[in-house]
Parts: sequence; structure tokens; C-alpha cells
Amino acid sequence: MKTLDIEKIYQEKVLGEGKEKLEAFRALLLEYNKKYNLTTILEEKDMYYKHFLDSAAGMDLFKRGALTAEIGSGAGFPSIVLKIVRDDLKFDLFESVGKKCEFLNAVVDKLQFNDVHIYNIRAEDAARDKKFRQRYDIATARAVARMNTLCEYCMPFVKVGGKFIAYKSGDVEEIHEAKNACFILGGKIKEILPYSLPERYGERVLAVVEKTKDTPSLYPRGQGKERKNPL
Repeated sequence: MKTLDIEKIYQEKVLGEGKEKLEAFRALLLEYNKKYNLTTILEEKDMYYKHFLDSAAGMDLFKRGALTAEIGSGAGFPSIVLKIVRDDLKFDLFESVGKKCEFLNAVVDKLQFNDVHIYNIRAEDAARDKKFRQRYDIATARAVARMNTLCEYCMPFVKVGGKFIAYKSGDVEEIHEAKNACFILGGKIKEILPYSLPERYGERVLAVVEKTKDTPSLYPRGQGKERKNPL
């Protein structure tokens, strides 16, 4: 099983190359959090481990220059952190809450990112739009929904040969429960990468789903069916 060198990522990318922009990102997050309640994790150390390092953990799973869709971007984890440590990546961020989109646009402007676009739209609506459906090398999401539900939101964005990278808690059983959903939606679980955040900040896992065939036009079903009756 492949292992992630979390300590190296933390020292070289989070505390090293990415530190200046991550600090600017943190300052904006704290500023906007006063009015928009973007995160409950506010202490510097907590944010660096739970948000920044956790988001950066999957950086080597993204091929160079990958066009990536992030579903349910929220405050920009993992997308903004990944863009900071991997500037070659190109992102379309899909977020249904307008205030969060306002924050994300402020971050993109402040950090002068190229190739990052924010869309204020529900994932299930965007996935049915020809502009977005099966266009992306990678789709990713963190802390949005259980894996079987998340697959239905994310897999329609991925082109055949691409992959869906899910940031999840350490519950590997949740990943295995999604095997049927992956199959129905045109994919298969390629690998599961568990890792531990330092200083007992938590057990985490990255699930990589490979897109092997087109997602049937029925999906995503919409009207909340992805959550109420997951595949």
C-alpha cells in the first residue's frame, strides 16, 4: 500500500514554499469568518494541521496541469491550498452558497491566481450542463457528504480515464460501502490511502476512484435523492 509522506509535505510545502500565501489565505479566512462563519477552526496550529496540511496531503495524486472540479468548495479546502502548493493545477470551484463564493473570489483576487474559476451553482445542476459534464481530469471534494452520495455528485464531472479524489475521515468502511455507487456511476475504487495528521490531529484517508466508462445520463438524480436514497 502506498504511504503518504505527511511530514515532508508539511515541512517543504506548508511551512516552506507555501507559507507566505497560506498566511495571506488564513488572514482572509479570519476576516471573512467574522460575518460568514466559514470555519470553526480558528487557532493557528489547528488550522495548519486540520485544514492546510490535510488539504495538501493529496497533492501528489494530481497529474501536472490537471483540470480539476471541486464540488462543495466551502472555504476552499482542499482547492485553495492545493493551488498554493501546486500552481500548475487548474480549478473550477462549484459552491451553492453565494457568500462562500464571495469569499472564494476575494481569495483568488488577493492571491492573484490564474486558472481558478468560481461557480455559484448546485453540483447536481452543474453536472447536467454540457459545459461541465465529463470535462475534468479530476474531481475532488472534502467533508461534503458520505462517500456513496459524494460519488453521485462528483463522478459525472470526470471524463473517462480521469479520477475522483475524495478527502475523508479515517473510516475506511465508508469507502468500501461506496463500491456499488462507483460501479453504477462508471468507476471503480483504485486505491485507499490512510494517513495520520501529526500530534494526534486525526486519522484521515484519501480515496481514489478511477473513471472507466461514461456516467449514465440519469445521474445525478437531483432533488436531494443523492442524500435521501444513496446508491
